[in-house]
Amino acid sequence: MKLPDPEALHDTLAAKIRAELRPQTALVGIHTGGVWVAQRLHGMLGVRLPMGTIDVAFYRDDYKKKGLAAGVRPSDIPFPVEDAEIILVDDVLYTGRTIRAAMNEIFDYGRPNCIRLAALVDRGERQLPICPQYVGAQIAATRDQTIELKRDAAGRLALALVSRSA
Repeated sequence: MKLPDPEALHDTLAAKIRAELRPQTALVGIHTGGVWVAQRLHGMLGVRLPMGTIDVAFYRDDYKKKGLAAGVRPSDIPFPVEDAEIILVDDVLYTGRTIRAAMNEIFDYGRPNCIRLAALVDRGERQLPICPQYVGAQIAATRDQTIELKRDAAGRLALALVSRSA
């Protein structure tokens, strides 16, 4: 299966978000791929507020089952969350569990006015009632496959379809 170019998907996302962008809008990227997408969008859209980053490792509902993933990063939300309009950014939306964890963490910082969701790729098959407002592309993959956003040393992004058995 040929996957779309992430650069074109950024343009698609930016166009959809731009129509609803307000001065009090802030972007928060989910580590790791969501941060890369949010960084691009932040620059493309000229968002005034500084960008936030979030690592949901401690908020995942499978934390006890899987343990703590290597490379946990600190979350950083450098703007007041109270009454903010937040666009939560992820690279690949699948079950919705990462988004639920991210929203739980955001509420630990304060009560935003709203949280909207932007995903570079939506692969469907949600396990929770999570729905993105902004999507770059919808891509179907089998349950034994993952769609990963990768970044090379030069900062170029690419999507890869990976077998879970690999």
